[in-house]
Amino acid sequence: MASPEDDIEQPYQASAAQILERRRFSRDLRNLGQDEIDSLLSSSDGRPFSVVHHLPELKEEGIPYLIPGVPVTCRVNNTEKYTTRSKVHVGTLYTVILTHGPFHWTVKRKYKNFQDVHRDLYNHRMMIHLLPLGRFAKERQQLRAMSEEMPSLHGTERTRRTSSKMKYLEEYLNGLLENRFCRSDRSMLEFLSVGALSFVTDLGPKGLEGPIFKRSGGHRIQGLNCIGHHQFCFRWSRRWLVVKDSFLLYMNRDNGSINFVLLFDPEFKVKVGRAYSGTKYGVCIDNFTRNLIIKCSSYRQAHWWSHEINRLAATCDFLKVQRFEGFAPPRDNTLSKWYLNGSGYFADLADALEQAKEEIFITDWWLSPEIFLKRPATDNFWRLDQLLKRKAEQGVKVCIMLYKEVELALGINSEHSKRTLMDMHPNIKVMRHPDHVSSAVVLWAHHEKMVAIDQTVAFVGGIDLAFGRWDDSQYRLTDLGSTDTAEKGTEKELPQVDADENGVAVSTPSDSQKQELVDLTGNTQLWLGKDYSNFIRKDWVQLDRPFEDNIDRTKVPRMPWRDLSSALHGSAARDVARHFIQRWNFTKIFKNKYKDDFYPYLLPKSHCTADRLTFTVPGSQKAKVQVLRSADRWSTGTCENSILNAYVHTIENSQHYIYIENQFFISCADDKTVYNGIGDAIVNRILRAYREQKKYRVYVVIPLLPGFEGDIRTGGGNAIQAILHFTYRTICRGEHSILSRLSELEDRWTEYITVCGLRTKSELSQSLVTELIYVHSKTLIADDRCYIIGSANINDRSMLGSRDSELAVFVEDEDRIPSIMGGEEYEAGPLALALRKECFSVLVGVTSDPDINIEDPISDNFFFLVWNSSAKLNATIYNKVFNCLPCNSVHNMQELKEYTSKERLCDTDPEQAVEELKAVRGLMVHFPLKFLCEENLLPPLNTREGIAPVGLWT
Repeated sequence: MASPEDDIEQPYQASAAQILERRRFSRDLRNLGQDEIDSLLSSSDGRPFSVVHHLPELKEEGIPYLIPGVPVTCRVNNTEKYTTRSKVHVGTLYTVILTHGPFHWTVKRKYKNFQDVHRDLYNHRMMIHLLPLGRFAKERQQLRAMSEEMPSLHGTERTRRTSSKMKYLEEYLNGLLENRFCRSDRSMLEFLSVGALSFVTDLGPKGLEGPIFKRSGGHRIQGLNCIGHHQFCFRWSRRWLVVKDSFLLYMNRDNGSINFVLLFDPEFKVKVGRAYSGTKYGVCIDNFTRNLIIKCSSYRQAHWWSHEINRLAATCDFLKVQRFEGFAPPRDNTLSKWYLNGSGYFADLADALEQAKEEIFITDWWLSPEIFLKRPATDNFWRLDQLLKRKAEQGVKVCIMLYKEVELALGINSEHSKRTLMDMHPNIKVMRHPDHVSSAVVLWAHHEKMVAIDQTVAFVGGIDLAFGRWDDSQYRLTDLGSTDTAEKGTEKELPQVDADENGVAVSTPSDSQKQELVDLTGNTQLWLGKDYSNFIRKDWVQLDRPFEDNIDRTKVPRMPWRDLSSALHGSAARDVARHFIQRWNFTKIFKNKYKDDFYPYLLPKSHCTADRLTFTVPGSQKAKVQVLRSADRWSTGTCENSILNAYVHTIENSQHYIYIENQFFISCADDKTVYNGIGDAIVNRILRAYREQKKYRVYVVIPLLPGFEGDIRTGGGNAIQAILHFTYRTICRGEHSILSRLSELEDRWTEYITVCGLRTKSELSQSLVTELIYVHSKTLIADDRCYIIGSANINDRSMLGSRDSELAVFVEDEDRIPSIMGGEEYEAGPLALALRKECFSVLVGVTSDPDINIEDPISDNFFFLVWNSSAKLNATIYNKVFNCLPCNSVHNMQELKEYTSKERLCDTDPEQAVEELKAVRGLMVHFPLKFLCEENLLPPLNTREGIAPVGLWT
């Protein structure tokens, strides 16, 4: 009786018609040209990795598994005795060592196996002669090169002597393998344990292969193994098992399709026997996500499979838990690069995508297909969707995983992103996850931001490929374009918008304006359409109209976006790709709509070829890099919180300073509402420094307001207030806050920790304007020697692992360069030092005042007279000119109402306001610790936000 799990390995049929109605492309393009076939066969050192994406096509074309022109040689060098089923006859087992180009492997065969191959070759030869059909023409041509009589395997005096028999069998096999007809015969290939994936260079050593029977079921995924029915409701299927150095798979040998991939992980175990497998001669293979049962033909074969699988897996890095309880080890000498802001990141990413030859993996919380990666855009060449379409047309497989949002709560419209991209080319595959009802996951999100190219170069950080993310260190508030632009006709391509009294766009575009923005000739705008945003004023809507303005750019300043990302190469990039592959294959199993052949199983490349870089990101430097993640069984099929562990470890072991730049700052565990211990580690490290009377600094930079739509002049709304509540609870309010727990220091806490936000100013339509800079970074720098960049916020959602899924990299400099720390000579790491100095130089305004010295991050002069002095002065000026919110002088809602009704200097005396603003230095302002300190900022219980679980906000 078949179980529902069988559908995991078979094309899904139940709702195929419904799925096809929503897809423009229902299957891959499988018409390989001769040039493509030649490229797959061109190398004598092994097959290119792109073979794995064309297995059914290669099967249909009859492409040989063995590399053309490369000999296969064998050596029979050992025998061992075994007892047959009768327990009377003792047989001989021969060890055959095979070589094919750079690949070496071993098989064990009985004499009967040699006889079977001989018989099958003879029968195949006779059939071709007796049935002179056209489809046998090629094989008949190969037969002409074969001697008339096949070598005999029947007994002679020579074959009765074991040692001579070994030599004879060796000569016999080598003779057959010199003939093209014999070596491409199916029975010979099975004898040699050769399949379609045997000689793919980037999959590593040939590994172990062979036919097996596998049992259906065994998936450890919620909803797939209801009340254990798979233990008694299953079926056996014949498959071809392939074991490589970090994974195994089984496939259908008849059509070339891969049916399942099992990655090696710390739960990986191979057990033999009925007690584990429930069947005679069974082998049980476990990992985090599946209990796979295979059946062998004998006790000896079961133990052979078990021994060889364990031998191949023995050197795999993923079998043990790594540092910080992570899945991947630190990778030495890894080329790495950091990015501050989206401009440099997008530009390098665009160039790297252009270099893709085989695969592009992308996962984002939000992805906008219409964003431009290089700006200002004067054509559509660097538009993301067009770039991906261009690579797909070149044969690159583009796999994208998007967070499937709860539509009532979020307006990121992942359905539009998926539909737009998948309608472009069948080589673009997009999955969305999770299904909120079937998975019972409503509160948590896939929050990772990652791109991997050919499993060789990867980008990891906090920057989604989405609207509003592109920015540079100028943090512009306006983007009207030049006056010349309108004369050249570009202005007419943009929808004409009206605005309400708050500057919120109200648009009724023509049909042509609803379509793509095509003519960008002469464009000078950096942010087109929805890309120009101020999401606290108005969140994004109508994302299927990407080139209509969301707000009136002549009245409303945009909100600048500060963020960081990183690039990495080699083994670390393969770790990132492996994480994506794990998620992709997990989602393919979990969701019915992805079980058909249109969504392929993905295979991780071997780390043994990771140093063969086809291209590198310019400006990269070598460092030690470890890939970290937050993952849970709902998101990835495994459990991990290595990002949290790395943060706590780095803070605890820092000697001089830590610099934190993060979108959220919610910590200080009470084991009731907040559980992550990052804030606790900060407190303990400061107390240690105070008690040891040593200098130690903590820099914290966070957004002045949470990123939710709301008018702060009336309190900001429940969502904004909820996040502010938990932020203030972390910093300064309540018994668990950092400042409360530093009461031992009294007023001296200001010598150790500073908390700032960012703000800038400009002129828009002849009026002075200001806006906060939205800090979306997720970064920690310590001691000018290491840093963490990723997607994880400092809150429970990101850090615990059981909630949102996240990805990050921990980079440690291995080289040292001279620097200064605390007034003394210091050996700093080049990457971490450069990142810290770039962050500091922009924030304190080094470009406007070259006399500012940022070399020593913990000196009193810098900490007090540069950093804190600038932040205090800037906050005072902005409040005087603009009556900015949030601010320290507003303690309750009544004071807020009075404060917002006051006239602003920028309105009453613009000239004086301009003079005042000239004294602003850099971007920092002190975070207002007393804002609404007399109010309870938790959402009222009778509101939608109030009835939501507390974990939604923390």
